[in-house]
Amino acid sequence: MIRVTALLFGCFMVFAFSTYGQNEKKVVRQGNKEFERGEYLDSEISYRSALEVNPSSFKANFNLGDALYKQDKWEDAAVTFDELANSQISDLSKAGVYHNLGNSYFKEQKFEESVEAYKQALRLNPNDLETKYNLSQAQRLLQQQDNQDNQDDQDDQDGDNDQDKQNDEQKQDDKQDNPEDNQQDKSKDDQQEQNQQQISPEDAQRMLDAIQGREKDIQDRLKEEKAKEAKVKVEKNW
Repeated sequence: MIRVTALLFGCFMVFAFSTYGQNEKKVVRQGNKEFERGEYLDSEISYRSALEVNPSSFKANFNLGDALYKQDKWEDAAVTFDELANSQISDLSKAGVYHNLGNSYFKEQKFEESVEAYKQALRLNPNDLETKYNLSQAQRLLQQQDNQDNQDDQDDQDGDNDQDKQNDEQKQDDKQDNPEDNQQDKSKDDQQEQNQQQISPEDAQRMLDAIQGREKDIQDRLKEEKAKEAKVKVEKNW
């Protein structure tokens, strides 16, 4: 009885996996027909339905990437191909994946990533002329992109230098364009000097008397100091 049950269960599992595989392939074929008719959104839906049945299906994943690419969903396509490139597939199949990955990066203008993807495809399939051509185009545009970036950096630096030079020239022009300000400053200095030079006779006499008075006081103090010094010396000698 146990053997019969096991046999019946085994037959059920074989039937289930057979139906499982047929459904996946059927949905992929449906997606392919939609893709050929240019119905890329419908084909995307079909391929995703097939992946719900078998997430590891190479055909469903690869064709899904193509359907996304055709809808200009290049970033999503790149993610799909990048994940597929890490799966266990043949070198020839993987070369095709890297080729399409390079195309997706190319459309995003990520030329550096595109170049690396094409190079990886050629490592796996060196005789692929289409990949070689795409690689040359990606390398050419990458060089142009680098040159443009370098030119932009140089322009920014030159612009900063020109601005500094312009500011310096503007300051110099301001000084030259405003001679009245400079003349006013000079007039103020001359006026102060003139005021210092123009002293009335009465002020001059008072200043002279003050100077003479101070000199007399100084002379008197010197005489007193000498007298004290002489007295002290006498006391010391005694």
